[in-house]
Amino acid sequence: MSFYPICLDLEGKTCVVVGGGRVAERKVLGLLSCAAQVSVISPELTEELLRLHNEGIITWINREYRPGDLEQSFLVIAATDDVDTQKQVFEEAAALDLLLNVADVPQRCNFILPATVRQGDLTISISTAGKSPALAGKLRMELGKRFGVEYRVLVDILGAIRPLILASGLSQADNEKLFKQLLHDDMAGWIKASNWSSLENHFERVLGDRVGGNWLQQIRAIYL
Repeated sequence: MSFYPICLDLEGKTCVVVGGGRVAERKVLGLLSCAAQVSVISPELTEELLRLHNEGIITWINREYRPGDLEQSFLVIAATDDVDTQKQVFEEAAALDLLLNVADVPQRCNFILPATVRQGDLTISISTAGKSPALAGKLRMELGKRFGVEYRVLVDILGAIRPLILASGLSQADNEKLFKQLLHDDMAGWIKASNWSSLENHFERVLGDRVGGNWLQQIRAIYL
C-alpha cells in the first residue's frame, strides 16, 4: 500500500483516541502538540492521561467504546489490541468517512503515523509504509541527533525574515534568489555555538538594506 504524505491542521479539531494505555498516551500527546481537542474512550487511563484529564486538557469517556462514539469526530485513533473493538471502530469510521489510524494494523488505516522528529516548527517524518516501524524508529533517533535545537532557532529566524522579503516589492525571481542565498551551510553551526556575529554578518551581506532596516531587530529578538 502506498500512502500520500500530508501535514494536517488539527487546531481545534475533535480527535478521538480509543484506548487508555501507553500507546494511547503517545498518540494523545502527539495530538495535543498540534492543538487538537482530544477525547479518550477507555475504562482505564495511564497516570499521564489521568493527569491530563484532571487538568482539563483532555476529555475522558470512562467506559468501553460504543458504536456512535465517533460522530462529530475529525480524526480517530484506535490504540487498543482488542480485535473486536478495532473492527467496530474501523466500520464506524468507514461509514462516517473519517480519518482513521488503527495502531499497528495498517490494513485498517486510511492514514498512518510516521516516526517524527520535531524541533519547533521543523518536522522531519520517516515512513516505511508500515513495513518496518523499527527501521523508521531507528532513523528517527539518528535524525534527532543530527538536527538539534539549533534548527528550531534557525527555522524561527528564517520565518521572521520571510515576510519582510515578500513585502519588499522585489520580483518573485529576486525573492527566490534571496531565500536561497540566506541558506548558508554554516548557519546551524553558528547558532549552536552562539556565534551570532557570523550569522548577522551573513544576513548583512545577503540582505543589506533591500528589505528594510528592521530585519536585524527581528532576528535578534529570537536569540537575545
